[in-house]
Amino acid sequence: MPRRSAIVLLVLIALVLAALALRVWLSRWRGAGEEFPGWFEAYPPGERLVLKPATFKDLPGWEEDALEEAVPVFLRSCRVLTASPGDWQPACDAAVKVPAGDRAAARRFFEANFRPWSTLNPRIPVGLFTGYYEALLQGSRTRHGRFTVPLYGRPPELVMVDLGRFRDSLKGQRIAGLNVKGQLLPFPDRKAIDAGALAGRKLEIAWVNDPVGAFFLEVQGSGRIRMDDGRELRVGYAAQNGHPYTAIGRELIARHALTSKEVSMQTIRAWLEAHPDQAREVMERNASYVFFETTRGDAPLGAQGIPLTPGRSLAVDLTHHTLGTPIWLATTSPSAKPGEPDRKLRRLLVAQDTGGAIRGPIRGDVFWGFGPDAEAIAGRMKNRGKMWVLLPKGRTQSPSSSSPR
Repeated sequence: MPRRSAIVLLVLIALVLAALALRVWLSRWRGAGEEFPGWFEAYPPGERLVLKPATFKDLPGWEEDALEEAVPVFLRSCRVLTASPGDWQPACDAAVKVPAGDRAAARRFFEANFRPWSTLNPRIPVGLFTGYYEALLQGSRTRHGRFTVPLYGRPPELVMVDLGRFRDSLKGQRIAGLNVKGQLLPFPDRKAIDAGALAGRKLEIAWVNDPVGAFFLEVQGSGRIRMDDGRELRVGYAAQNGHPYTAIGRELIARHALTSKEVSMQTIRAWLEAHPDQAREVMERNASYVFFETTRGDAPLGAQGIPLTPGRSLAVDLTHHTLGTPIWLATTSPSAKPGEPDRKLRRLLVAQDTGGAIRGPIRGDVFWGFGPDAEAIAGRMKNRGKMWVLLPKGRTQSPSSSSPR
């Protein structure tokens, strides 16, 4: 082959390989922007968090946020952060002295005690931010009439293992199963539980009338059950069966039931309710199953065991971030009214929760609270954006927590 032809062939091969690489990268980019909480994974495994020094002037909207609202949220986390000596103690001590409702004092407190760090992901340039809320279901203490869907409490034989206690490289990861003769074996999956693997053991804490609503309750992690006797039962996450989370939104896209742009909590729910003959089989594609416990108080508890604050509490991936860390978001959020344009969300939140679908170094799930507006916002939120972590001065990294939910 003449030398010129060989060079042309090599150039063509290089262009083809470059095009293929670009296509793969773009598919990851589009996928990251169209993910939805509980239905997709935001990032492939192995993503890495890189922190770059920043200043408070780098934080879009820092001067406009009502930072006085974030101080009591951070103070709640201080109950856990200061349980053992560490570099959070000075900031927590200073937070106590900030006058309630004083915006200027709150800003001085954060700027004096923290240093912002920009979060970077070498493979994906922007992050994904979604929302969750406290769900509402109708239920009963006993099975009767239309109340036939069980909400199970944690089975006593379920063993949950925090892998971070055994290997630093596994911080933020966990596994669950059955201890059988000294071996940890898989716990029944969703399909087996739906088929009655736990029936007849009096593990039910309530019976609800909506299998789709019960599935969504697992995704949200907490909710309220309006009982048929007039009482209201609050339930929260207790444990998980150890099986990996599978996104049913991806399954509906594969079936051409929805497009990636159409996927939201509302559209997925509408499809499931419109196809009752297929709904159970689709939901069982997600082998992960959540067990609940009854809770008290005015708000659901996050992974730190403290009450969550609407609009100020954030769920994060604990393999990359520490619970209790203040985090600045620069993204957008939907209006509570469908059809209205998204709104800027530039706000200081505190990492106080986690979840099976929250994966990635630049990934956050905003807790929006309870009620129709919270559900409307959380259900449609899947927005790109950036985040900065605020670490105590002197700390240069954000190690993951050793006690994931």
